[in-house]
Amino acid sequence: MAENENTQRTSDSGVSIWLDDLSRTRIESGSLQKLIAEKNVVGVTTNPSIFQKALSQVGPYDAQLKELGKVDVETAVRELTTTDVRNATDIFADVAKNTNFVDGRVSIEVDPRLAHDTANTEKQAVELWEKVDRPNAMIKIPATLEGLPAITATLSKGISVNVTLIFSLERYEQVIDAFIEGIAQADKNGHDLSRMGSVASFFVSRVDTAVDKLLEANGSAEAKAREGKAAVANARLAYELFEKKFAEDPRWADLEAKGAKKQRPLWASTGTKNPAYSDCKYVDELVAKNIVNTMPEKTLNALAAHGNGKPSIVDTYEESHEVMNKLAELGISIKDVTDKLEADGVAAFIKSWDSVLSDVQSGIDRVNA
Repeated sequence: MAENENTQRTSDSGVSIWLDDLSRTRIESGSLQKLIAEKNVVGVTTNPSIFQKALSQVGPYDAQLKELGKVDVETAVRELTTTDVRNATDIFADVAKNTNFVDGRVSIEVDPRLAHDTANTEKQAVELWEKVDRPNAMIKIPATLEGLPAITATLSKGISVNVTLIFSLERYEQVIDAFIEGIAQADKNGHDLSRMGSVASFFVSRVDTAVDKLLEANGSAEAKAREGKAAVANARLAYELFEKKFAEDPRWADLEAKGAKKQRPLWASTGTKNPAYSDCKYVDELVAKNIVNTMPEKTLNALAAHGNGKPSIVDTYEESHEVMNKLAELGISIKDVTDKLEADGVAAFIKSWDSVLSDVQSGIDRVNA
């Protein structure tokens, strides 16, 4: 079957479509290969919640659990998740080669319980990279204050990094600085910059969910008129920052001349939570060159069915600044919103990881009974 015209148009507009999902069943059923062939999927992201869903299934992982025997649960989880990521990177190997390692990337996240532990995040990033052992893998590190130095240190070792849980422009600017410093150090350490990749995962729909609640509480007609605008405006201003920082940073031109690739913004949390909004709102309203959009399959299917996919960020900066200024006038502090979203995001991933450990322990007990 030919590629879908709507996903093709989105891709032609400069957006790399990644799937925000992975499981043993998806790999073994041929579903992932089908999405690559038919819906322009060129990468995959995982997170603790995605693995919670995958590893809660009874059956697909039993053969590997039997093989592992009575190992401790942490070891078992690492074996199961890195096996899925390794197998997925192999499926994307041709995409990686054909795009000079820009795409064909599969991400695996460090243990979310380490989100505020710089040294152990850095240590585990190396362990995961070595365990997956594929050049088109990416290690996900959260953009907490403690995560920033770990991002630089991990990149300095020649390891590709997906920076996750970014909600604010202030933190995003710090992430870009951490990235450029990491690439500069990787260059000094003699690593091949052309094989390295990085994305900055900027979360979108959760911002609307949080801000819309505050606007509803305000109750005025003016507040009502602003519902559903904060997330897209915030992301568009992140893209403005991306363009500005890479154009103006004095170090970047030299690094790019040595083969370094820009850290692309990646739109995450792109499933529409509010049924009143378009089911591909956080794809269609955020289309530009040098973008990654990672989407759950439901959003990917919506894009394929009726997405637009035409450029939609250029010439929106003034309007986006106006949206954010208006929110401030209405008494909404975006900083308070994004600080809480970061804390809640870390907590949610820790909760998912606890469920992963519990489900896998049950699996170990079951197959060894």
